[in-house]
Amino acid sequence: MDKHADAFLEMLAAERGAARNTLLAYAADLQDFAAFAASQGTGPAEADESLLRAWIASQSAAGLSARTAARRLSAIRQFHRFLLREGIRQDDPTQLLDSPKLPPALPKYLTEAEVDALLAATTAMKPAQGLLAAAALEILYATGLRVSELLALPRGALSADRQVLMVRGKGGKERIVPLSQAAKEAAATFLAAQKDPKASRHLFPGRDPRQAMTRQGFALLLKQVALQAGLDPARVSPHVLRHSFASHMLARGADLRSLQTLLGHADIATTQIYTHVLAERLRQLVAQHHPLARLGG
Repeated sequence: MDKHADAFLEMLAAERGAARNTLLAYAADLQDFAAFAASQGTGPAEADESLLRAWIASQSAAGLSARTAARRLSAIRQFHRFLLREGIRQDDPTQLLDSPKLPPALPKYLTEAEVDALLAATTAMKPAQGLLAAAALEILYATGLRVSELLALPRGALSADRQVLMVRGKGGKERIVPLSQAAKEAAATFLAAQKDPKASRHLFPGRDPRQAMTRQGFALLLKQVALQAGLDPARVSPHVLRHSFASHMLARGADLRSLQTLLGHADIATTQIYTHVLAERLRQLVAQHHPLARLGG
């Protein structure tokens, strides 16, 4: 390993507390780059922009995915910034390099049957946990709230006659979200079962009733529900439920502008990622039900 690369890895460990796996990944990326630089008659710390561009092209020619190539380039960028900061180099040859374009990451979501299984699983849990989980899941799935928005709800947010929620989202922006009857009833049942309903101003209080439930505490509860439902806990999270809400709404005819409003997206481009989900569903439907597609299979 090049001495400058060794110094860079030592800095990552000492100053940034990089994990062992992170250091191993960076070391592998640097070794790959060093081998390419050596084949061109130079060292990794002496590489210029043209050599870096040739190395990037070699990644593509080798069949590496855009995501892997982008990760490797990120490691080399940080290495050269380190060299510049330490005065080993007077320039950064990676400054004008473009990262490989990554394909959009499709949102992960549950099927409607899997959401039903989660809700049903809450009835088999201990009452205190089950009622809380049922209320939170019903609200999440009915509204598409972010977990931070859910846990910030005050106790008075769900009065018996309230048909909508006033939600304060990112940047302090408020939006109105319709509330389903099932969500209202689950929340009412949860509140009625509490020994001291005035102990907290939060709809979902934490161990200290003066504080709201933490994201970590809610994530743990959600994993327990997933296990009870027979689902892989790694597939279930508050954000997956938000994606499920959006995907199922779109699949059932909701338009993108309405969905944008419900989700609290500032830009409709953020909402448009769900069209990929719908397009994939439509492709599967055609493949499964179109007579010519069936004959071709």
